Amino acid sequence: MLVDSHCHLEYEGLVEDQAAVLDRARGAGVGAMLNISTKRSEWKQVVATANREPDVFASVGIHPHNADDHVDLTEDELLEATGDPRVIGIGETGLDYYYDHSDREVQQRLFRRHIAVARKTRLPIIIHTRDAEEDTLAILAEEMEKGAFPALIHCFTASAEFGEAVLDLGLSVSLSGIVTFKNAKDLQEFARTVPADRLLVETDSPFLAPVPHRGKPCEPAFVSDTARFVAELRGVDPAQLAEATTSNFYALFAKAAA
Repeated sequence: MLVDSHCHLEYEGLVEDQAAVLDRARGAGVGAMLNISTKRSEWKQVVATANREPDVFASVGIHPHNADDHVDLTEDELLEATGDPRVIGIGETGLDYYYDHSDREVQQRLFRRHIAVARKTRLPIIIHTRDAEEDTLAILAEEMEKGAFPALIHCFTASAEFGEAVLDLGLSVSLSGIVTFKNAKDLQEFARTVPADRLLVETDSPFLAPVPHRGKPCEPAFVSDTARFVAELRGVDPAQLAEATTSNFYALFAKAAA
């Protein structure tokens, strides 16, 4: 069994044929999927899908692209949204300085707000970071000093130095289809070194379809292609990698296991 630890089932490209998308995932050996939200208006539908489908879980959070539209989001509001039994994570949240769709200070404040709720609930925080390694690492280190919290860097594409630093802080990392791209040599090298108990796999569908699906809308079934590629990189049997990443998912997202 595999777990797609990060997908957007309500996004265009998947939602129009969601039942078939889920069936194809199940046929590919995907036993669970984490349906990620990126803005408040998505929470209801993301959670509804998780309550309807027994192998789908949900997260609640605000993507850094959408931070400017959620300056009024309170910890209490986010905390209340985590109360549904199918909500097992917080996010995605974090910092994105590549596009700068939202003010950087607003992104940082919301990121810390999500972390505070992760600390209170013990639900993992799902982190997006792009061109913001220094500030992401600084905030994580400062917030860890206030009290530990579970966390995951999703769709890891950062430097090996950043990767080693977040692993030292106790975080896990998730690899997407990007790791299969020809120009991802540095990421592939890092993927070989991630401790076996800190590694997850994901699609980030409908984005970032792995080889051999480049140019198509990505979907959760394709996590099997990424997992096979990572297994080959690491010199392990695909079944062994599937077992390890699935175990890691349920260890990190303990509410799903419960």
